[in-house]
Amino acid sequence: MDKTADRIAVAHKKGFALMITLSVLAVIIALTMVLLGYFNEVREDADTTKALIQADVYYADILIQFKRLKGKQFKQLYKPMTLQSPDGRFMLSLHCEPVAKGVNINWLKYENERERYRLFEEAQRLFDMLVQQYGIESPDRLREMILRELHSGNKYIVKSQSRLRQKNGIISYKQFADIVKRYQVETDDAKVSRVPWERYFSFLPTAEKIDVEYSSPELIAYLFDLDLQTVKEWFALPPEEKGSLEHFVNNNGGNYAEKKPLISDYSGESSCMVRYKYGGGIYRFGFEYIEGEAKNFEFYGKH
Repeated sequence: MDKTADRIAVAHKKGFALMITLSVLAVIIALTMVLLGYFNEVREDADTTKALIQADVYYADILIQFKRLKGKQFKQLYKPMTLQSPDGRFMLSLHCEPVAKGVNINWLKYENERERYRLFEEAQRLFDMLVQQYGIESPDRLREMILRELHSGNKYIVKSQSRLRQKNGIISYKQFADIVKRYQVETDDAKVSRVPWERYFSFLPTAEKIDVEYSSPELIAYLFDLDLQTVKEWFALPPEEKGSLEHFVNNNGGNYAEKKPLISDYSGESSCMVRYKYGGGIYRFGFEYIEGEAKNFEFYGKH
């Protein structure tokens, strides 16, 4: 009996020791995974820092080339362009587009300005159409929040976005989207998030014209009272078959001349996005190029 008891006690001790060993191994494995996670995070941070330095180099080089373009020559960049080495190790793509390719949301503040009242009417009419089409539940409240942003020092923008707070008006879609989010939280109106605001509005305080040649099909259909599907089919045509927008509008029952006072051939205000290959990833940065000066550089990291 004593020998049997001893064998059982030894077995229990071995089992207990094995449990301790497995527990220690589990802890070690868990710690190793955590440390590997930190190592990968540090390595990714280092890669991102190097990619940001490379972005600064590309940014400087691109601006040197931009300085050589005069006036409407810049419109050549509105067609996406990509440079790539034969071995695929280098890749850089550049795409610029007019900032003022929509109805300027800032025109809503011109309600009491006689000389700019027509701009207010255009913005208000578009706003009314969208809130009705998408069933916004409290359009007056949303409009009030937008107007407060336009008139009272960016009340609805968080303090960390200091660059936005230094501007008079709504200068970016992100700034406008923050207002929309606050409205949705306050009113519990999810419909507001379904409105494709960016396809209709632009966000640049100084613009008083629309670069309509680069507007979305939705905005062109709205501006000239055309069938959206017809406009999309025209957009899909090869450039050599499209002809001018004015010709298309007039041939499809619209009145181009009626909106001509709002239309600009080239406003000199552009937004550019750059994608480039670095290491094993694709990174992005963007900036605005307004009247010969680069502004608002933003690094978006790995794509």
